[in-house]
Amino acid sequence: MTNSTLTNFSTDSSLQELLDYAESKYQTRFESLKVGENRLELLQFQDMEKYIEELDSRTANNERIELPFWAKIWPTSILLSYYLHNLDIPLDNHLLEIGAGIGICGLFAAKLGYNVTISDINEDALLFTQINILKNNLQDRAKIEKIDFTQDSTNEKYKTILGSEALYREDTYRPLIKFFLNNLQAAPDSEIILANHFKIKAKKFFKLAEQEFNIEQKTIGFKESSEDSADNDQESEKHLCKIFRMRPKKYVKTE
Repeated sequence: MTNSTLTNFSTDSSLQELLDYAESKYQTRFESLKVGENRLELLQFQDMEKYIEELDSRTANNERIELPFWAKIWPTSILLSYYLHNLDIPLDNHLLEIGAGIGICGLFAAKLGYNVTISDINEDALLFTQINILKNNLQDRAKIEKIDFTQDSTNEKYKTILGSEALYREDTYRPLIKFFLNNLQAAPDSEIILANHFKIKAKKFFKLAEQEFNIEQKTIGFKESSEDSADNDQESEKHLCKIFRMRPKKYVKTE
């Protein structure tokens, strides 16, 4: 980051200082998440449902509730993190994760040895991410940056840009494509890697994107079973997502 201070906290703060600040706003706990051979400790709400109920009770009838979707561990982010384990991206590539929430994909990428900038527009998401960076001793390879991909530009250009569940709003599609084109390095192997829940089609995005990018897609998934339902396959929850790898046509070498 060009400035170590965000509006509400400083990235120079210690882990305990940041935890104290987070606890002044939310009741929190750490949850362990393993992908491949790597494990992270991730800051979570102590009780998300209880927090939402309290938020609803404090909100006027005509006032919109801002739900903390950024704090959730989304299955698609787990799947994208797993996918990163099998990529042949050189470790000297600097990665950017956009709309990162608590930074799961970027944190696992840092665990793999990449230098990563983890970005979001929500400052509480960045607070949780910075705590996660320090908790997992990834401060030498991961940093946070506040980025609104509908209008901002980054301080540097990246070989690889990651995004999990970034295509949920149609009004962001055009500026997002512009962001990608403006912030990718001008190289044939520069690429965007996006992961979307299987049911999210985002047809308008890909219709726009195919004008500028060569796009490959792959479907991956996993089954999640609780201890109580481990022997009952019907109660297992299956998570599927589509992975899209996009390379700008203008950088691709022609024969």
